[in-house]
Amino acid sequence: MRKYFGTDGIRGKVGTTPITPEFMLKLGWAAGQVFKENDKKILIGKDTRISGYMFESALESGIVAAGADVRLVGPMPTPAIAYLTRTFRASAGIVISASHNPYTDNGIKFFSAEGGKISDEIEERIEYFLEQPMEVVESSLIGRAKRIDDAAGRYIEYCKGTFPIGLQLSGLKIVVDCADGATYHVAPRVFSELGAEVISIGVNPDGLNINEFSGATKPELLRKNVLAEEADLGIALDGDGDRLILVDRHGVVRDGDDILYIIANHLMRTGRFSGGVVGTLMSNFGLELAFSETGIGFSRAAVGDRYVNEKLMQHGWVLGGEPSGHIVCRSITTTGDGIIAALQVLRAMVEEGKALDELLVGLVKFPQKLKNIRVAKRFVPNEEPALQKAIAVANERLNGLGRVLLRASGTEPLIRVMVEGRDDKTVDELVDYLVEEVKSVVAEKMKA
Repeated sequence: MRKYFGTDGIRGKVGTTPITPEFMLKLGWAAGQVFKENDKKILIGKDTRISGYMFESALESGIVAAGADVRLVGPMPTPAIAYLTRTFRASAGIVISASHNPYTDNGIKFFSAEGGKISDEIEERIEYFLEQPMEVVESSLIGRAKRIDDAAGRYIEYCKGTFPIGLQLSGLKIVVDCADGATYHVAPRVFSELGAEVISIGVNPDGLNINEFSGATKPELLRKNVLAEEADLGIALDGDGDRLILVDRHGVVRDGDDILYIIANHLMRTGRFSGGVVGTLMSNFGLELAFSETGIGFSRAAVGDRYVNEKLMQHGWVLGGEPSGHIVCRSITTTGDGIIAALQVLRAMVEEGKALDELLVGLVKFPQKLKNIRVAKRFVPNEEPALQKAIAVANERLNGLGRVLLRASGTEPLIRVMVEGRDDKTVDELVDYLVEEVKSVVAEKMKA
């Protein structure tokens, strides 16, 4: 068991261990010890939250103290760091971000030299050095830090290069919501330089407003703007740019399942699809049925983009994602990328001459409801006898026409309750029933 690393790096409330300057200094030193063995260069990027400046400086100090060099790129999307780590031939990339969380949180994600998530073994080695005394290398061996000034331009050109030459977005009006996060200076330019008329919102970060009123987790503002502007499409990214949620011309919010359906079927219709699609335990059962009807294989991974990636590599497939909007197109990039995924949807719209909602004909989703219960301490719901019994009761009522999922969040102190079924009434009742059962277990644990 790792002490600090969760399913998506290290994350928590700023000022609370481990999200403190002292820890970040030691983390930078530990990372420097691990990665300087292959190459002395480590790349650091961040999103727009105000604490990023503090942690960037601390990480930089720790890394150079270990004798490794640093390349600073400033505010950039998480997937851009994965790309830049590869192109600069760095030994690792570090992202300072808490993704879709509020500005009061922050975290750290690592990328390998190949642009993928680092292995469990590497995480364990970093944690080993975190427990060792910090020793600074002799002065002549201290690392050097440089800033990369053209990082945004490099990534913009990379994104545009994934869109076919000769294909343009001219004639499309798109509202792009950047959640006042790391894509604010990148995403609007990508779509406008490919020919679209772009209306930008969430592009005025002040360090405190990231994910606050807009973005992939709060698409209502985008929906209103799409309808007001009579736009063809709305694109919502989260604070670090690895999630994508869409809004169609009628104001209907479309999630990661919809995006996977559109991309997979377009690839199939154009003769470019092979293998299958990886979803997660949260993927709608209707998506699985729709794929079975079109002959597209489907496999479920545990929740988390790293598990989606692992299953894709296991099967040798190239497309996977989560309802939350993490979409991985492994034939193009190594990690979830909201801008890249949006371009694949736009390519389908342009090449097939159809609106977003028209590309979703054939996908009928089951009613699904998710509720979160905040807990003081995480626990595994399926290991609790009372909750095992409650799950059995719910499954009996669903009678094979739905699913129940209780799981602990890998990034927040939450227990997530999800029910999927044929009708809204049953789903609502079962979610409420399971939530009360979880609360009872939590109350008992508080007494113990």
